[in-house]
Amino acid sequence: EQMQQRMTALKVEGSAGGGMVKATMNGSKELLGITIDKEAVDPNDVEMLQDLVVAAVNEASRKVDEEMASSVGAMTGGMKIPGLF
Repeated sequence: EQMQQRMTALKVEGSAGGGMVKATMNGSKELLGITIDKEAVDPNDVEMLQDLVVAAVNEASRKVDEEMASSVGAMTGGMKIPGLF
């Protein structure tokens, strides 16, 4: 329960394109927000912006996984639990 509260309160940020696109996510992997620098918006290259958004969201998701694994490792004394991660 304590870990669930901690993960819900956790906020991580993933970025792409040198920080032009940022995604903020909580520990439950709910996407809280996307910030897009106006310089990343090119009407002639929408695919690039789409790729940057996907990359930023994936990075934020990976950071949540890393934080969760770190927290679980601290709680279990480093003992690996099969199937958890």
